[in-house]
Amino acid sequence: MTSAESQSDSPPLAAEWPFPVAAALGSAVRATGIEREIRARLPWGLRNCLAVASGCIALRMPDGEAAEFAAARAIVATALEGIAALPVLPGEVEDILTISARERLKWTRDGRLRSAGTRTVKLRGRAKAVTFHVFDPRHVEDVLDRDLPTIWREEDAAAIRENRKRAAGKAARTRAGEGKAVAGTERRAPSQAVRPRLQGWEAFETEGLLR
Repeated sequence: MTSAESQSDSPPLAAEWPFPVAAALGSAVRATGIEREIRARLPWGLRNCLAVASGCIALRMPDGEAAEFAAARAIVATALEGIAALPVLPGEVEDILTISARERLKWTRDGRLRSAGTRTVKLRGRAKAVTFHVFDPRHVEDVLDRDLPTIWREEDAAAIRENRKRAAGKAARTRAGEGKAVAGTERRAPSQAVRPRLQGWEAFETEGLLR
C-alpha cells in the first residue's frame, strides 16, 4: 500500500455538536441565522467544511489538516457557548412573534418591543450601509411566552377606535359651530338692511320741525 493510498483510506477529521434548538426560539429563520453566524466566524476557506443537518452541526476536514481542524473546532465550540445570547435580527423577530414589519417598527418606536441596540451592515448591491435595531433574545422569548403581540394588537385597535371617535366628535362640533354662525348671520340680516326713506322727508327737515 502506497502512502497516497494510506492517506485516502484514513478517516477524515470530524467533530459534531447538537444544534442549539432552544436558541432558535422555534424559528426556522432564526435557525438559519445561527448557522450563518457560526459559519461566518470560521476562516473563509473552512466555511464549506461546516454542515448543519438533522439537528446536528458537523465539522469535517481532510486528514492531514489537524492544526486547521483544531482551530476551527475551537471556533465553533466558542460560538456555540454564547449563541443563546446572539441578538435577534428584525426578520427573525418577525418570524418568532409572527408579526409584520409594520408592527415591529411601530412597537419598537413606542418602546413595547425593546431594542437592544443597532447594527450597521453593508448589504450587497446597495451603495449605503443599512442600520437596524436588534433585540435581546430573552426579551423576545418573554414577549412570545406572554403572547404580547395579541394584547398589543387589541390595544392598537382600541386606540384607533378612540381616535376615530374623537375626530368624529370634533367634526360634529365644527359643523354645529358653522351652522350657528350662519343662523346668526341670517337673524341679523333684517336689522342691517337699508331702511326705506319716507316721502316728503326733505321738506320735513327743511321746516326744521326736528330742531
